[in-house]
Amino acid sequence: MNSKTNGWLSGLTGVVIFAGSLPATRLAIANFSPLFLTSARATLAAVAALLLLALWQPQRPRQADLFSLIMVAAGVVIGFPLLTALALQKISAAHSLMYVGLLPLCTAIFAVIRGERRPQPAFWLFSLAGGIIVTGYALAAKENQAGWQDLLMVAAVILCAAGYAEGASLARRLGGWQTIAWSLCLSLPVTLPTAVLSRPTSFNSVSLFAWVGLGYVALFSMLIGFIFWYRGLAKGGTAAVGQLQLLQPFIGFGFAALLLNESISGAMVVSTFGALCCVAGAKRFG
Repeated sequence: MNSKTNGWLSGLTGVVIFAGSLPATRLAIANFSPLFLTSARATLAAVAALLLLALWQPQRPRQADLFSLIMVAAGVVIGFPLLTALALQKISAAHSLMYVGLLPLCTAIFAVIRGERRPQPAFWLFSLAGGIIVTGYALAAKENQAGWQDLLMVAAVILCAAGYAEGASLARRLGGWQTIAWSLCLSLPVTLPTAVLSRPTSFNSVSLFAWVGLGYVALFSMLIGFIFWYRGLAKGGTAAVGQLQLLQPFIGFGFAALLLNESISGAMVVSTFGALCCVAGAKRFG
């Protein structure tokens, strides 16, 4: 298996894990505030990251890496989780998942800004087509009423894409899991006190589903998923592997249907097929 294929498989594994994030967040915010959920998930993941770093003792980041680590922390540790949790107070997981389809194009744009090799023109055509398919489905959704929740989702996607692109660059030198682990540790002085101050007055009324949601976003969404994702971006290319994010909304629908009893429409199936075609095209020209 060559490096690029290995990168795509790692990236796909990360996408499958990430696809459960928004449905799990939807479960968790039933009993937790967005601020507590965001800070608690990052704190729990940071504890696990500290254990990994202590056990494996990998290469330490250089001082020059500090800005990149802050970008990763701001984008994927704090920004995306907080903004999506705020939005999910009012919109469904299915609605929010459609905005994730904009991540590939945003990630590719940030990769170009960072000075990585420019993809072929056909790559951008497939990227735009995929983004249009996903966005078109979101706009056609029966519950879609543009509001501040939609703006929060757009802002979350932009922050997440910036963190992905910056983290992919670091992962080529530090390693995939090391990149997210150091970013989580860097965030800990902020996330730990925030979690303590924003905790619920009582945990007695917190449901099992909320605890499961918190556990999932803390360990899988915040740490394990990134181990695979950054490894995939580093080996397969940020712009190319980033197109796998087009599949995330549709995989997420499966989780939403299973956990939240949300229905899957025929339009969803058609859109999924279109997105798969765009991913294949982007991989060919990425």
